[in-house]
Amino acid sequence: MAQRSLKGKTKLQIEVRAGTALENKLKLLNNFYRSELQQQLDKYLPYWEARLGVKANAISVRKMKTKWGNCNTDTKRILINLELAKKPVECLEFILVHELVHLLERHHNKRFVALMDKHLPDWRERRNLLNSLPLAYEDWSY
Repeated sequence: MAQRSLKGKTKLQIEVRAGTALENKLKLLNNFYRSELQQQLDKYLPYWEARLGVKANAISVRKMKTKWGNCNTDTKRILINLELAKKPVECLEFILVHELVHLLERHHNKRFVALMDKHLPDWRERRNLLNSLPLAYEDWSY
């Protein structure tokens, strides 16, 4: 049985049996990040759905290689990149709002920008912060 604990705000300690495969260690780590991300989504999603007057049919977390989020406007399903769990919460909130705004405006046009400006005035700063960070850390040392 694995145990995990937070050490302050910058360290996560996961204890596993000796000989645990690296693949299983990575699964445990990703499960931790998924749980943390889901807690943040549970906190922010109801607020932003109410503020924007929209309702997503489903929010899923998935590890994606090239996108931070995705919105299918036909099914009202939103995907959030698991890697956002490793970023400042302001970045997650920006992506969540961005994808929810797509339920009001499908394209990145003037109306979309106006809705972002109205509801999340500092979205450009949040976007710039997110874009300045690497998409993923793939070389973890154990």
